[in-house]
Amino acid sequence: MKAEKIRKVIGVILLVLVVGIGFIKPVQEYVNIPNELVMFEGQKTELFSVLPAFSDATLKANKDFLVFDKKKDESLGEAVTVMGQQQGDADVTVEMGGFPVKNVDVDVLPEIKVIPGGQSIGVKLNTVGVLVVGHHLVQTDEGEKSPGELAEIEVGDMITKINGEPIEKMSQVASYVQDAGEKGKELEMEINREQETLTKKLKPLKAKGEDSYRMGLYIRDSAAGVGTLTFYDPESKKYGALGHVISDIDTKKPITVNDGQIIRSSVKSIEKGANGDPGEKLANFSKERQVLGTITKNSPFGIFGELTTDEVRNNVQDQEMPIALASQVKEGPAKILTVVEGEEVKEFDVEVVSSVPQKFPATKGMVIKVTDSKLLEATGGIVQGMSGSPIIQDGKVIGAVTHVFVNDPTSGYGAHIQWMLQEAGIDIGLDNEAKAS
Repeated sequence: MKAEKIRKVIGVILLVLVVGIGFIKPVQEYVNIPNELVMFEGQKTELFSVLPAFSDATLKANKDFLVFDKKKDESLGEAVTVMGQQQGDADVTVEMGGFPVKNVDVDVLPEIKVIPGGQSIGVKLNTVGVLVVGHHLVQTDEGEKSPGELAEIEVGDMITKINGEPIEKMSQVASYVQDAGEKGKELEMEINREQETLTKKLKPLKAKGEDSYRMGLYIRDSAAGVGTLTFYDPESKKYGALGHVISDIDTKKPITVNDGQIIRSSVKSIEKGANGDPGEKLANFSKERQVLGTITKNSPFGIFGELTTDEVRNNVQDQEMPIALASQVKEGPAKILTVVEGEEVKEFDVEVVSSVPQKFPATKGMVIKVTDSKLLEATGGIVQGMSGSPIIQDGKVIGAVTHVFVNDPTSGYGAHIQWMLQEAGIDIGLDNEAKAS
């Protein structure tokens, strides 16, 4: 008892001395707790309070919905587990010897649960307008010319209107081109170029030896591929998949979506990845071509929309699971759900090598490494088509696989789940207005 009093007195004297000489900040840094803490209702978050020299520190909250549980750790001081019993805001004060040293703002959010995916999906996107993917020369009596180039229309431009009329499909373009050519008139074309709307004049040219007129442009109005479903909300039917933006294969620019569909798909074979050569899932749309949902958004965090069927099960984890914020993800073991053969979703071991506790939306928030021998044998690691595979840690959905390292196919990036939820339109109670990077 006497020794305890002496230790507290020494602690008070040390604190007074430090404050007196103006070095309160170094003492605050000894208190190894963040200035802000965001957590979910009903979830626990582990912190480390202070170094052993100041292990008599106490934590006090101005609200009674936070529960603290301390456990002594010889090297790190006291491990403090905080539990948010109900939604709300609180201030936590760290005291040493009865003196306040640090304040922590705690925000307890309503608990969010989603159902993880893992299913292989086919992706079919229809663009807003028609996308210019290349130029070609028209053989005329006066030589080779490209009307598109002469009109200064560039690869990556999106043609949205011709002569004031909306253009949605490639099939609409030919009649405008032929009609203008026969009448010797120019086409007035409205295009979108990197969020800027421009108007261009294009005069079709007649191909030598033919009756048809050409505009000297290669165009496309849709795109298709395969990926993996990440999650869905059983109440709103909102879902997220892929974890990264879909870009046009020719222009390398993000595709602006008019509409689209996700379709059930089946993995037929795997091209294994190797150093310098990423592998790939080879998959086909299912024979029934069952549509699972709509696509309304293509963003840096994946594709998003709503499911149109209740028949979306992975038969591994079909129950709601809580999510973890970026700040709650930790280095260590985790699992991913994905398909390597047919339509069967399986669970595989991975390691979260690093995680950035992002406060604002940003891609590539995690580095993960495949450690499962069966997955390494089947795929060599992370392969194309695995993008969107949900990552699960400690019973929580923490994110999705997004990219593979070209020179090390066993490793790659992951995106944090909170940003994917935000893109899907699922409110988790955070106000993050910064754009994704």
